[in-house]
Amino acid sequence: MLTGDRPTGRLHLGHLAGSLRSRVALQDSHEVFVLVADVQGLTDQFEQPDVLRRNMPEVMLDYLGAGLDPARVTFVQQSGVPELTELTVYLLNLVTVSKLRQNPTVKTEIAQKGFGEAVPAGFFIYPAAQVADITAFGAQVVPVGEDQLPMLELTREVVRRFNGLYGPAADGTAVLVEPQALLSASPRLPGLDGQAKMGKSLGNAAYLSDPPDELRRKVMGMFTDPAHLRAADPGQVEGNPVFTYLDAFDPDTARVQALKDHYRAGGLGDVTVKRHLLDVLDAELAPIRERRAAYARDPQAVMDLLRSGTQRGREVAAQTLAQVRGALF
Repeated sequence: MLTGDRPTGRLHLGHLAGSLRSRVALQDSHEVFVLVADVQGLTDQFEQPDVLRRNMPEVMLDYLGAGLDPARVTFVQQSGVPELTELTVYLLNLVTVSKLRQNPTVKTEIAQKGFGEAVPAGFFIYPAAQVADITAFGAQVVPVGEDQLPMLELTREVVRRFNGLYGPAADGTAVLVEPQALLSASPRLPGLDGQAKMGKSLGNAAYLSDPPDELRRKVMGMFTDPAHLRAADPGQVEGNPVFTYLDAFDPDTARVQALKDHYRAGGLGDVTVKRHLLDVLDAELAPIRERRAAYARDPQAVMDLLRSGTQRGREVAAQTLAQVRGALF
């Protein structure tokens, strides 16, 4: 299994709901590689690489706090595996400009970042680099949020095309592994402000490392149903982020359904629902904060985990690259 994140900021609840919980569950049954994608982070942070350097240890602490076990998970720094760059060059020949231009995730991010026609080429082709990341580690499973599904489908298309053109390998197996998506039960979490997606760059996120008072401030300020002006009024549940978060994090589904019914009927105030959500999130984040704080006491040991994992990642990627070279040349 391969998964990862750009170290452009601390990880938030969207990461937890979207794929972090799946990663933690899969570490019991899969060989797990987690990529800290600093090279990909440069595609939109090339003018301020210090952002990536500063957030590298923060992301590692979030991983460890979320429950990823360094005894079972290999953490890899992308820039420490140059084999990924060479593999990207080869696979770019199997990806068309029109396919990249049509990618809905790329289009959305270009609009969010205001690139317009001045989009950096590195950013434009990063889906192809993700194909290289996934295939280099032979990933059979990739936990993704809903917005990343087009990326994974591109990977599957490239793998099929490569294997059809250049395979099989000398031992008769496929050169590249075709991965499957593992979509979480909560594939997309809206922002606290009601926008379609929670994002580090959008200022609408609650972070795994937020202290209780900061989490309280954010939850109590969340967007709800703008037409629900009084507790006695019937309220709208669909599209209401507070209930979306309860669906994602409250394990008591019957209780959530009762709250929804009460809210729709009227007589349930937003503050009451938000207080309940805060209790649910505090229960979810308390052990994450505790583990994170424990690892933070020895930051050198945390970065040593990344360095040793990167060496292991290079060994695996080099094996895949050797097979690709053999198929091509």
